[in-house]
Amino acid sequence: MSSIVLLDGGMGQELVRRAGEPPTPLWSTHILSEFPDVVQGLHEDFIRAGSRVITLATYTATPERLTRDGQPSSLEMLHRRALELAQQAVTVCGEDVAIAGCLPPLVASYRPDQSPTGEAALASYRRIVAAGEGVDLWLCEAMASLDEMRTAATAASETGLPVWVAVTLDDAQPDRLRSQEPLSEAVALAETLGVQALLINCSKPETIEASLDVLTGFSGMTGAYPNGFTSIEGLAPGGTVSSLEARRDLDPHAFTVTATRWVDAGIDIIGGCCEVGPSHIARLADALVERGHTLTRL
Repeated sequence: MSSIVLLDGGMGQELVRRAGEPPTPLWSTHILSEFPDVVQGLHEDFIRAGSRVITLATYTATPERLTRDGQPSSLEMLHRRALELAQQAVTVCGEDVAIAGCLPPLVASYRPDQSPTGEAALASYRRIVAAGEGVDLWLCEAMASLDEMRTAATAASETGLPVWVAVTLDDAQPDRLRSQEPLSEAVALAETLGVQALLINCSKPETIEASLDVLTGFSGMTGAYPNGFTSIEGLAPGGTVSSLEARRDLDPHAFTVTATRWVDAGIDIIGGCCEVGPSHIARLADALVERGHTLTRL
């Protein structure tokens, strides 16, 4: 059987639950500042569950979001603290785990029309990359348009580290990004950019499954990590996930059944996004090992 890269799950909602406070548009800032032990503890739980790649808890720590909410000077501090907490978690657990830096949408998830483009976007991603020095790879995640893909991956590639790009799809039209650009064009762009892996994330499992035949046309590694929302339509720019509802039919067993089916279809990288916690990852890790797969970090 093959080697499989097992990612972690979603950090945001789980951190909010563990901190016991309502979500904010800048949960990264608040959680990293006020509850660092909770962040490190969640990283540790994912590692002990079987994750061999963990992602920094900096999804909302972009220049645009921090400026919007009056904290423009905190970017470097947040990324430094997030890296330290991830590194400490890896050390405590004693496992061979890679740390991924996060290059997210700059303004709002699922809404590329809200983000800067071209040179302005590239400059912001370069700031994030500089602030995140010390990671093992860069994960451009929830990319909802070709322009987001291009600018984030370009900035990440300048570091010389491995670059993975994860796109998010229109749940009503699984062959298209949320920008309505075809997934096939994203595959072609990923080839041109020379990224090491192309993934689908923060989309419904059903959406990802309907798109696997297009995704696996990519010549490099492929991967998927779904969200567990019933819908993302209620999330407005600057809003919080409190407006969204978690589906009740994606427990650890159902998640594992779905994820192992994708591995059978040829996926190399697997994990979870929003509403997927350590118990989901632990169940999936056990199933993969039982099926003869080796869990690896890269």
